[in-house]
Amino acid sequence: MEDGKTSDQGHSSGVVRPMVLIVITLSLMAVLLMSTWVSPAGVRLFLSAVSDEGLGRAGSSATVPDTRDRLLGGLLSPDFDDDSCLSRYRASLYRRPSLHVLSPHLVSRLRRYESLHRRCGPGTSAYSRAVARLRDSMDEHAPAPGPASSNSTSEADPAAECSYIVWTPQAGLGNRIISTAAAFLYALLTDRVLLVQHPGHDLDDIFCEPFPGSSTWVLPEKDFPIRSMERFNTRTPESLGNALRRGEGSRDPPAPWMYLHLQNNYQPNDRRFFCDDGQDAVRGVRWLVLRSDNYFVPGLFLVPRYERELDRLFPRRDAVFHHLGRYLFHPSNTVWAMVARYHTSYLAPAEERVGLQVRDFKFTPISADERYSQIIWCAYGQGILPSVDNNATSAAAGAPDHHQEPTTATKRKAVLVVSLRGDYYEKLSSMYYEHGAAGGGAVSVFQPTHLGAQHSEERHHNQKAFAEMVLLSFSDVVITSAASTFGYVSQGLAGLRPWVLMTPVDGKGPEPPCRLAPTIEPCFHNAPHYDCKTRARADSGNLVRHVRHCEDYPNGVQLVD
Repeated sequence: MEDGKTSDQGHSSGVVRPMVLIVITLSLMAVLLMSTWVSPAGVRLFLSAVSDEGLGRAGSSATVPDTRDRLLGGLLSPDFDDDSCLSRYRASLYRRPSLHVLSPHLVSRLRRYESLHRRCGPGTSAYSRAVARLRDSMDEHAPAPGPASSNSTSEADPAAECSYIVWTPQAGLGNRIISTAAAFLYALLTDRVLLVQHPGHDLDDIFCEPFPGSSTWVLPEKDFPIRSMERFNTRTPESLGNALRRGEGSRDPPAPWMYLHLQNNYQPNDRRFFCDDGQDAVRGVRWLVLRSDNYFVPGLFLVPRYERELDRLFPRRDAVFHHLGRYLFHPSNTVWAMVARYHTSYLAPAEERVGLQVRDFKFTPISADERYSQIIWCAYGQGILPSVDNNATSAAAGAPDHHQEPTTATKRKAVLVVSLRGDYYEKLSSMYYEHGAAGGGAVSVFQPTHLGAQHSEERHHNQKAFAEMVLLSFSDVVITSAASTFGYVSQGLAGLRPWVLMTPVDGKGPEPPCRLAPTIEPCFHNAPHYDCKTRARADSGNLVRHVRHCEDYPNGVQLVD
């Protein structure tokens, strides 16, 4: 026994034993301190991310940010209590460092927005007066204020300077996240306060409050006079599209509120939101209600009046969601506990983490066997996963020497499978369990959940879904499904260009089975395809330089650089 050897060293034993105790004590203290800030897995991932290989995968020559900067170069505000949102300053330590340049102008605009939200958000006197004014304007017995009274009020009442955009949820969690990010960018461009509606409480306890101060971004619905927003559609009389159809462009005085319908079934007049005349029609409207299941950010780059400001905010057009997503969407303490536990328990020991996100759509049917073949040929063909060793004795003969550092060929890989079904995890896990990886490496496969179906109306379901999005964003390389908003969120938070499993053709995986995405940006699936000058159909992918068709969804457009 080692203890016996130590005690046989005569007079030195009295020194060595206390030294061992001191080293053990200091090590335990270090582990405890680290557990309050970042898990050991986070440290290993950070070290891996800044290696030459990690930088090579990113494909960028940008300067690596200082990973000790928990504010991400000023993207995050320092004005938060750490305990109120454990993930805010910790999640980035689990990810590879971002190589995407952050604009000082964006940092400045975020601080300006936070000041606006503190002044005009829920719980402030300005907000209470703005809601009261909206309620009065909707009262059929209240006289409509003329231009003169509006001007005099704005000089005397700061609430008259507060304008709002109310986002109301639509579709699944991935769609909700990317459309919220788009709404926030529009709020930045127009100096509006963003408020999010949680009508069924299915989004409660999923995200931390993104803006510092006591004012929330959640709409207080109890006293809000605009009702049934979740049922608004193209026929809603107060919609922008219907106002433009009636010939009501810029009004004086402007309407007290207006509805923006930017869902997949929006009509040509709704699409004029992405035209200057549409923006003229909403300019003076204090309250906008938005329903969207789209990442309509590329559409904002089509509006001439926003071109210069967007250039200053995002010198790299292909990192809009990366920056806004890391700013807005921090897992609540409940969700973060799921993330941290799972990462520490299953993903931490690996030198490389591979994310595999599989979503099958009814409009592109494919069998589980065909889809699995597509996944395998993608992973093998791009060197993402090692092939299996079919020799019966390979596990014993090729076992790695645990006294040596693992090489690239023999490194331990953890594969995180995220899917509603368990077939792909079972097949992949069984394959490596039965045969082992060629070259002596170790591949472990994990799947947190396989819920079978999407239930976006359930809070606990959404909490698990967001936890899996965040876990995927800790990957070193990621494979995602074409047209999946779930995948868009994860790749955007990670700052990684994914390998995209291309859409099945006639029930089979296409050739090639996957492609490296040209950008980390989500796709705007239902682009306007509208010419503002001729008011006729046009190709949104050919109007401006940085907006191009999506490879995974050809009718959509996305930002490229």
